Amino acid sequence: MFRAFSLACALACALACALAAPPANAAPPEVVDASARFDGTSWTISVTLRHPDTGWDHYASGWEVLAPDGTRLGYRALTHPHVDEQPFTRSLSGIRIPPDVTAVLVRARCTLDGWAGNPTPLALRR
Repeated sequence: MFRAFSLACALACALACALAAPPANAAPPEVVDASARFDGTSWTISVTLRHPDTGWDHYASGWEVLAPDGTRLGYRALTHPHVDEQPFTRSLSGIRIPPDVTAVLVRARCTLDGWAGNPTPLALRR
């Protein structure tokens, strides 16, 4: 009986581990480059992302610009997968950033995993 219980327990543990493991292609979206351009009144931020988009079920769905205190300054929605375009760059214009802010943070998200871990710092030059 003990042996049957051990085997059942081992199978249950293996199944639980397999179900908890992320898919092999699951990876958070990665900010591989970002730039900022000031036009005298507002900023245009361009962000290059890399993500293993698989289609409508799992793709990089946006990125945001945050002030150092975490305040959202801008959000760029990405409304479709970029399966065959990796990495890819998109821009957002008209971002108002207070004059005393000298750097922002850029953070990406995907439809399946949500917001990526650590934001990427971006220095601002006026």
